Order: sequence, then structure tokens, then C-alpha cells
Amino acid sequence: MKKISLNFVFFLLFVMANCFAQSAIHGIVFPDSEAKREYNCKQCFAAFQQRPKEVNFSIKRVNNNLYFQTNDKKWFDTLFKNPKDGIAVDVVNKKIYECNLSSVKTPQIKGKLLRPVYSTQLKKGLKLKEEGVYRTLVGRISSELTKEDLEYNILFLGNKNLCQYYVVSNLRAYNWDLLDMGMYLDSISFDNKGMVADGSMMKGLKTRYKKLKFTIPFEKNKSHYVPSDIKPLYDSLHLTDFNIKRILIKAYSSIEGSLERNLQLQKQRSKSIVSALQEYQKPSIDTEITMAENWVDFLNDIQGSEYEALKSMNKSQLKDKLIGSYAQEMESILKNHRKAIITLELEKKDEYVKLPLNDLVQQFNDAIKQDELKEAAKIQNSLFNRLKYHEVSPDILDELEVPEQLKYVRFLNNRSAFKYQLNDRNILIVKNELELLEKLDPTNKRIKYNLVAIDFKIWRFKIASIDENALKKKVLGLKKFGISNNLIQRMMINFYIIKSERYMRAKDYVNKDIAVNKVIAKYQGLLLSDVDYFSLAQFLAYYSNVKQAAKLLVPKVRNVVVDEDLLFYYLNLTLTDNELTKTDDYRAIMLNAINLDQIRYCGLFEPTEKDGVTFQLLEDDYLRKTYCENCNQ
Repeated sequence: MKKISLNFVFFLLFVMANCFAQSAIHGIVFPDSEAKREYNCKQCFAAFQQRPKEVNFSIKRVNNNLYFQTNDKKWFDTLFKNPKDGIAVDVVNKKIYECNLSSVKTPQIKGKLLRPVYSTQLKKGLKLKEEGVYRTLVGRISSELTKEDLEYNILFLGNKNLCQYYVVSNLRAYNWDLLDMGMYLDSISFDNKGMVADGSMMKGLKTRYKKLKFTIPFEKNKSHYVPSDIKPLYDSLHLTDFNIKRILIKAYSSIEGSLERNLQLQKQRSKSIVSALQEYQKPSIDTEITMAENWVDFLNDIQGSEYEALKSMNKSQLKDKLIGSYAQEMESILKNHRKAIITLELEKKDEYVKLPLNDLVQQFNDAIKQDELKEAAKIQNSLFNRLKYHEVSPDILDELEVPEQLKYVRFLNNRSAFKYQLNDRNILIVKNELELLEKLDPTNKRIKYNLVAIDFKIWRFKIASIDENALKKKVLGLKKFGISNNLIQRMMINFYIIKSERYMRAKDYVNKDIAVNKVIAKYQGLLLSDVDYFSLAQFLAYYSNVKQAAKLLVPKVRNVVVDEDLLFYYLNLTLTDNELTKTDDYRAIMLNAINLDQIRYCGLFEPTEKDGVTFQLLEDDYLRKTYCENCNQ
């Protein structure tokens, strides 16, 4: 959960002269001067100033009970040091932000203020509920509110005086992992689906899998493509040795015209492209198509132009404007927005694809015996492909007869590495196999790399004892065996990610910050997939580097072609920054999110209990206007 100080999002609550009656609520004192507030809240302010950013707190609802919870008992004891230090909960109902209201003006206390709970009772009720989380009862929801959409703001009291008022928003907690290091077979084989297999990281390596991305422009109102339209593209991609395994199409229309017509046109265009490509190969092509109006490019392209004033209009106003002669006048801009971004996932053609499994194994074993190693490699890759798509049992690997001799190390390494990728519970078995191969071929870079990659998982999950200094030395030593710097830096990022975890558990925040900064320094300039960006952003946010996490994602989310999870995670990180949300760039990002998944966008403004960020964002006039325009059905 992310805490938002009133200084950051809302006005700090002071009692005004006309609010004298409110000062009597449940005995809470609303200071009528800054001097009184400073004096009575001295201990509370000191506790917040000394709070490490890693210390979290929130209100947790269990049935109708409300609990204050935190991950640091020491800070809790510092905060509630005196008998009159305490907490009160302001129960806020989403109804006060309904779109049929002409405006939203929230009072100092937005909802129903519960009776405060003071230090003695808070400490008496504090219990360790799960690893590192402490919880104490602070109130109950009344029966008339149980079915309402609610959120729970926190009043921190010092000497019964209101010292801090916090709106607790929801920074969604995703599971994040190490950057994918893959395993080195004949080439690097990554589990990470976002890895660019033919990018600079793979330079010089032969690979069975490729991912190609390109753009096809659409002519206005054209929706049908035939094989002759696609053949020049097909030939230019040199696909003769590869089959298209999967096509991902992100189809965009220009924004003029009705949304329904635009989406229908994009669907027709996308299907015709797939049909035209399917003409060139027999294996069927899996397809994923998403469609949207291209608001991002539109808003970007009118920036600084004679049409820049259009940015102040809402979506419906813009559509009303872009008709007839005005749309024709803007055609030089709009024509660039009709396009399909196409990603082809390719797989090398397999001449053994129809061979029965028993025959395939027999031909591999015969090829090894006859030293026909090129043929054996083709057969082994064909078998791996069937394993990859779960067409055969992993037990088939044990039927491959490969002598433990130097000239067959390539096949032995491939077998062990693939065994681990199929089931990481084989980790210690595979490590032992690779160590035996290392004795057979001490300078083999594939074996060296795979051993280090496996040691990382063993170290992180404490499967066996690993000397971290020796591991770091091994990583850096991979360079002399010909391992690329990109792969080494990925491993070093993972090294400091694991170090951060260890320091965090020990509450050694200083060294944790040093390790996190090492991660930040090392990913600069590194080739990253969308999956990598997402993983690193979650890592940084988890360790309270929310601004750095958002900064990492900015170059990705300003593009019309953006991974949906990345985009929504960025919004989750930044929606509470009311200065950022006013900008034109942010408007384009929000419109793109609405286009990709309107329901998911609207869900950001649900209560925190329903995985929203916070519905109290609707106090912001601009966000409320956008929400009511798109989410009020």
C-alpha cells in the first residue's frame, strides 16, 4: 500500500474559525494555529520524520472490523509513545464522488469519523498476523455501510490533536522475479517471452526462434488484403527457413468517425493480413488481435502545430470537430495514424515434424553412433520443440544415447539445460550433470554460463550453500569465456536484487539502498524486454523507489504500441501525482489505456479493497471529468 500525505495530494486539515463545532468530535482537537499544532504534535512529527521509507502502514478490513497494520513494530512504538497518542479512522463513501453531482467539495472529515483508539489500547491489541506484519483493532464498520464502496483515511493524533491525515492508496503488489537469464543451449534459450531473440544480445548466435516486428500502413477505408499485397513483405523478411508460429497484431485507426466503425474496420484489416500470410505456409498460425483508435499519435502529432488547441477538447468534442472538410484538412496528419503493428514469432522449419517419436529417437541415436553430428543436432532440436509444446513426456530425454565424450559435449549440455528449463525442480540433478561436463570441457562457455545461472536460483532460494563472493567472481569471469556483456550485466542486476532482498529482511535499509542503486545503475543502456521493464519497475516500487519505477517506464508508455500491463502499472504508480496528471502527455497515456481496456482503466478508481488505486482521486477535476466521460455507465 502506498501512503499519500495530505501535503502531497490533499490540503492538510486545519480547523477554521467557522469549524469550532467540529473540534468536539470524539474529543479530537483540531489545532487552530500552526504553533499549537507544532507543540502538541512534536512527538508525532518526529516519528514520521524518522520513519524509513520502507516502513509501511495501512487500514485492513476483516469482515466489519478495521485494523491498523504496519511492517515495523519499532516504528509503531515510537509513533504511539504517549497515552494520548492515537488513531481515528475516517470512513469515506464513494457516493460523494458520483458523476451526477455538479462538483465535489469535500469537508475536512469526508465521511464517518470513528472514535479514536489511543496508545494503551493500540499496543495491547497489537499482534503479529503474518511474517513481518503487525495488526491492531481500530474500529468497526456500522451495519448501514457494509454494502457501500468504502475507503479508510487515517487521522494520526498526538496528545489528542490532529497531527497527520493520510489517504492510503493501493499500489498493487505484483510478484516480481529475477531478470530471466535463460539457459545456454546451442544459443541462449529464454523462458522470458518478451526477450528479443534476434536483437543485439543474440548477435552472432544461430537461433531456432525469432521475433520480428514491422508496421503496415492502412489506406483510408481499405480493409482487404490479398497474398499479392503481402508477398513483397514476406520475401523481404527471408522467411523461407522459418514458419510463422504466432502473429500479434495491434491495429490502429485514426480517431475520426464512430468508434464502432473504426474497430470493425481494424478487425477486417487484421484478419485479411493473417489470411494473406497463411497462404505462404501450411502450419496454422496462432493469432492475437487488439484494436484501438490512435489517440496517442494524434495528440503527439498536433503538439506545436496549428491544431494544438484541439488538445483542450474531450473525446466526443474532437470527434464532432473531425468531420467533413475539417477531417479532409487534417488528412495529412490522420493518414499516419492508420496502421497495424505486427509481431511475428518465428520458428525454424522442422523437417522431422511428422516423424513418429520412436523413429525420431532412433534416428538421433543412430546419427550419434555414425558421427553425423549436424543431423543429430537437427533431430535433437526437433525433439526439444515437441517437449516445448508438451507434445511428449520429458522422460524421452533419458532415451537419447549420448556418450560422455568431449566431441558430444554440445548434446549433453543441451540435454541437461533443457531438462532444467522443463522442470526447475531438477536443479540439483542438472547442476551435478553440468559439473561433470565442466570437467570434460573446462573452457566451454555454455556450461560455464549454465552453472552460474543455476547457482543464482540455488542462492536465492537457499537450496544449498552458495558463496556469494565466489558467485560474483564467476559472473564477472564469464567474459573471458566469450559471454556477452549484456548477459553478464543481467546476472549482476540479479546479484544485487538478491542482495536487496537479504538486506530488506534484516531491516538493513542503508545497505539495501546501496544494492538498489546498483541495480538502477546497471540496467541503464541494457537491452530490456517488456517483461524486464515490468519486473524492474515492480522491484523498484517494492523497495519504495516509486518515482524511479515510474521514470523507468516513461519511454515505453508514451508509445502507442505499449504492453498493457506496463501501461496500467505506470498509471497505478503515477495517478496520485496531481501535477503530472494535468499534462498533455499524461492525457495521451490515459486515453491509450482507455482504448486498450476501458473496464480496467475504470477499475483504477474503484475502492482500494477492490484493487483500485483510490476513488478519492476523483477530487481532481480533470481525473473526475475523464472518469465520468468514460466510466459512468
